[in-house]
Amino acid sequence: MNPFQRLRRLSSGEQGSSLAELALLTPFLMFLLLGVFDFGRAYYLAMEVAGAAQAGAEYGIHNPTDITGIEAAAQADAPDVPNLTVGTPTYGCECSDGTSYSEHCSTVPACTSNTNLVYAVKVTTSTNYSLWFHLPGIPLSINISKSAMMRSGGT
Repeated sequence: MNPFQRLRRLSSGEQGSSLAELALLTPFLMFLLLGVFDFGRAYYLAMEVAGAAQAGAEYGIHNPTDITGIEAAAQADAPDVPNLTVGTPTYGCECSDGTSYSEHCSTVPACTSNTNLVYAVKVTTSTNYSLWFHLPGIPLSINISKSAMMRSGGT
């Protein structure tokens, strides 16, 4: 049986239509699979960036003036994140209800009688993620940025 007769036999009947449907759907399914894979990687990086900000804030609440240590703690928590950027951490005093804030505790915020003064550290981390596969309507590069704030008991 020559190849043309075999192809004619496959294309006639249900076997041939199944083969044609598979041939038409395979590129779409592969495209969908690649998109899911790429966005899964972006989501993983977002979790790592958020964890790095949290680690920096946790270190900072115990050592609020050690800016280099805060940045190092954030960097150490996300060794797999390429080009992780740690913004300048900030610390200060604020009322426990969030109504008033003073950076570096230079002045004591005036809190209402039912709120306490607490110390707060905020750390922001970010990275730029480039998609592996170009998808129509989606930018080739996504900026992933996360912030974490930790408060500790004060007066």
